[in-house]
Amino acid sequence: ALEQLAAASEVDVVMAAIVGAAGLSPTIAAARAGKQILLANKESLVMAGGLMMQAVIEGGASLLPIDSEHNAIFQCLPNLNGSRSCDLEKIGVRRILLTGSGGPFRTRERASLLNVDPAAACKHPNWSMGPKITIDSASLMNKGLELIEAHHIFGIKHLLSQFWNSQGSILLGSS
Repeated sequence: ALEQLAAASEVDVVMAAIVGAAGLSPTIAAARAGKQILLANKESLVMAGGLMMQAVIEGGASLLPIDSEHNAIFQCLPNLNGSRSCDLEKIGVRRILLTGSGGPFRTRERASLLNVDPAAACKHPNWSMGPKITIDSASLMNKGLELIEAHHIFGIKHLLSQFWNSQGSILLGSS
């Protein structure tokens, strides 16, 4: 039912924000139908990025990342015929910088990390998030997922991708 709704002729824009694997099918349906996709979940790209981006290209869809880091990077890139997915090296982009606050453990000594528990990991100094994303953030797992997401959104092939600790969460992305 969600696939049909996402691909319906009356629909111009699809907000892809269903968490987990449940969001993949409707997002691909929207891409194949040539919709403008506002991508808020990373799972579709982490699970099936190649398939997803192929559907975007073949369906003539457009993809706008609305997650903070990827949207910040998107806004830094030149608008090339309505798309920002291109050969980034050709237009002079040498690297993509994904940022992170450092989470609740940013000032701790490495040895003390052996004794942390989920309750400590859930005490993020800057954000109030659900337990899964907070644990993913504290363990840097979320940064790995964001790197996979950036690879697909921006067509990163051999660019150097880096992480930078922005303790105040001021800088969210840069290219």
